[in-house]
Amino acid sequence: MRWIWIDKFLEFVPGKRAVAIKNVSLAEEHVHDCWEAFPTHPACLMIEGMAQTAGILVGQARNFREKVILAKVARAEFDDIVVPGDQVTFQAEIETLADEAASTRGTLLKNGKPFARVDLMFSHIDQNLSGVKFPEENFVFTGQFERLVAPLLEGADG
Repeated sequence: MRWIWIDKFLEFVPGKRAVAIKNVSLAEEHVHDCWEAFPTHPACLMIEGMAQTAGILVGQARNFREKVILAKVARAEFDDIVVPGDQVTFQAEIETLADEAASTRGTLLKNGKPFARVDLMFSHIDQNLSGVKFPEENFVFTGQFERLVAPLLEGADG
């Protein structure tokens, strides 16, 4: 099973910017895992939501031909918590895109107000120099991820 930590893309500019949302619900089991009396959406899952948003942006920049994996969390700063009923918006921008890797800058909004910054680095593992061989199929960008962004790419150049 693959966990998807974004609900929908609101904006997608190929090779440049992506905006996605996550609606946090009391029905999600993970919000009860830290403090049962005070359910919250964990920061680590918001980092993963940003990694999925930015990773799809990076992968689409090369038409999903390469396997893109999260290589490094360069920055993760949170000024607030997220609770059930809140909506998290992930705004990702590509800073650099090279054959071997990419870096992204991310801002998270809670109910429309900025509250976190998550900057990430991704590796294009097909281009790694260590000689490690990976499967031919793209095990990173499955149909689940591609279906999230497909409606915004219909008719778009890129």
